[in-house]
Amino acid sequence: MHEFSSACADGGDWRDLADTCLERLGTLPEETNVGFVYVTDAVAADFDALIARLREGSGIEHWIGTVGMGISCGDREYYETPAAAVMTASFAPDSFRVFGSLDAHLNELEDEHGDWRRHHNAGFAVVHGDPRSPVTAGLIPAFAGTEPSTYLIGGLTSSDSEHFQYADGLCEGSLSGILFAGDVPVATTVSQGCSPLGPQRVITDSDGNVINTIDGRPALDVFNEDIGEVLARDLRRAAGYVFVGLPIPGSDTGDYLVRNLVGVDTQSRRLGVGDMVRTGQPVMFCRRDGVSAWEDLERAMDSLLARVDRPIRGALYFSCLGRGRHLFGDNSDELKYVQERLGGVPLVGFFANGEIANDQLYGYTGVLTVFL
Repeated sequence: MHEFSSACADGGDWRDLADTCLERLGTLPEETNVGFVYVTDAVAADFDALIARLREGSGIEHWIGTVGMGISCGDREYYETPAAAVMTASFAPDSFRVFGSLDAHLNELEDEHGDWRRHHNAGFAVVHGDPRSPVTAGLIPAFAGTEPSTYLIGGLTSSDSEHFQYADGLCEGSLSGILFAGDVPVATTVSQGCSPLGPQRVITDSDGNVINTIDGRPALDVFNEDIGEVLARDLRRAAGYVFVGLPIPGSDTGDYLVRNLVGVDTQSRRLGVGDMVRTGQPVMFCRRDGVSAWEDLERAMDSLLARVDRPIRGALYFSCLGRGRHLFGDNSDELKYVQERLGGVPLVGFFANGEIANDQLYGYTGVLTVFL
């Protein structure tokens, strides 16, 4: 009933990309009313113009998307080239709402969409965020915790140039995206790109983003013990390979957030983390591991497909910049596996500077959502 279609193009300027996507989409059903679009940062400056051409050529009014240093379409990944990926869909006219950049207190979300959200039990949203903004990280749990509670999926823009998002208009500096009513069926899963190196422990003393002690011992001593003697000999090498894992309380899948190790103080035996930490918080160490990433991607796909009881109409995939070619290989192997398991459905997405699932900002993960 609600048909999805996707198309991609690479090479040429923004006009060529838009026109090629329109040609490959072909004649769309009259009821098609939403478009998802992702472009590589090589065409970020012309994002607005490209979407205007897509809107004119397709007749689709509502467009949502962002810029990535890599994008995905079907079973292909595109990097370091002008490229665009488009997926079109049709939803019941009153089953979604597009929202632009949110303010820090979510006032606009409530003022413009509060009544609609409560009436339609809107509990799912596709969002894109600006990684440069100091409010973005805090808006994710705040938005998810509003009434009704909302499951967010999406990612942070990644770019060497402009960090544009699009939500029925060009925007940046916050979160933007599209809300869906509770009767729009979806399923989602998260795949980790790291594997634990040691046991789960507890931060027993901290200061901001600095871990002073773990399990009552100097943090660096515990770190060296868990990562092993070989890695501990060369902390510079370890810092690019080993990460801090922050388990998510209440997760029934052992889920955890991966954060970069940003500093090591060999004198005071402390660790600096790329996020705020707190005393009493669980912690572990993990490594980026291609073999474990493949295993977890397989687990995530098994989990998703076990919950799908009807045909998949389309999919969105938000993967970390540290995954893709860096973790799975140069031949779009990550996307090829996902599409093989999904059965070749319309799929678009991008490689993000942080991935969003529910109320958390992840790193080194893949977030897959299917529309049913």
